[in-house]
Amino acid sequence: MKKTAIMKHELFLEHDPGYGHVESPDRLAVIYKELEKSEIGNNFIYPAFEPATQEVLALNHTLPLIARVAATAGKNFSMLDPDTQTSARSYDAACLAAGAVIKGIEMVTTGEADNCFALVRPPGHHAEADRAMGFCLFNNVAVAARHAIKNLHMQRILIIDWDLHHGNGTQHSFYDTDQVMYFSTHQYPYYPGSGALSELGSGSGEGYTINVPLPGGQDDGAFVKIFDTVLCPIVRLYKPELIIVSAGYDIYLADPLGAMGISAAGFASLARILLNLAAEVCDGRIVFALEGGYNLEGLKTGVMAVLAEMCGMKGVDDETFRRLREADVHLTVLDQAKSIFSRYWQF
Repeated sequence: MKKTAIMKHELFLEHDPGYGHVESPDRLAVIYKELEKSEIGNNFIYPAFEPATQEVLALNHTLPLIARVAATAGKNFSMLDPDTQTSARSYDAACLAAGAVIKGIEMVTTGEADNCFALVRPPGHHAEADRAMGFCLFNNVAVAARHAIKNLHMQRILIIDWDLHHGNGTQHSFYDTDQVMYFSTHQYPYYPGSGALSELGSGSGEGYTINVPLPGGQDDGAFVKIFDTVLCPIVRLYKPELIIVSAGYDIYLADPLGAMGISAAGFASLARILLNLAAEVCDGRIVFALEGGYNLEGLKTGVMAVLAEMCGMKGVDDETFRRLREADVHLTVLDQAKSIFSRYWQF
């Protein structure tokens, strides 16, 4: 069994965007309830962790944004943008969410854990340096990556984003640097409108932003093919010291916000590919952070399938995994992506 750390905390359930909002506390409540089953939950460790300080948040966010989000503390309802609302404890939850990913990175770096899943709310990948948006207050993975660069002295970090929506905030945070490679699969054109094939980074970061925009309807086999034929060859050349995964479950086949076709077996397959890749290129250092996912059953089963892979059990059987890897997949965007990315990476 692997030593898999899970970052969970009741405070994450106290962030409440309001009645009827799809990014509800129920999203974590169903996962936490599943982890209470001894035959499941006893397979993991549950470390304590601290909120990210304002100094650490400022590694990625402007002081005016931090102050604006902090000003919502203690208020029953505040609106940061049309999609992004807060409650009295939202600021505290957002600081703790970023802190959870930071702690996970520190643990896999020191060897205290083999891998980690930060089961947090609010999500983060839409949050820009100066703007909360898309249900996100602070960019959890971007803040954690900045911490790893500044305080853990890392030089090459890979962020993989399989959420349905493009992680505009994460992309923009590292668009002009080669210290972070950002790889995203997402439905396009769709919210927030970014993530075209032509968005490749700038300056020293050119070629280190890699977007694979998808039209919708892609299934397990399609995602496995993208990871196997585009992501993995490039990552083997980049050789990151750490992998962070923005794990969104809104690519689930019945998610109310999307039009993808991923099953629990598909999520487990993507996790297995990434876990094997991490073992190959960075001594297994990989941290998953929860982003979207709004079908509660799909979210629960998808997360549990990934956790099974992480701790050394199987979230997908070997025959299904083999079949998905051998699936006959034809995607025009895949050929386009390979052509564009081969200018920078000879794979």
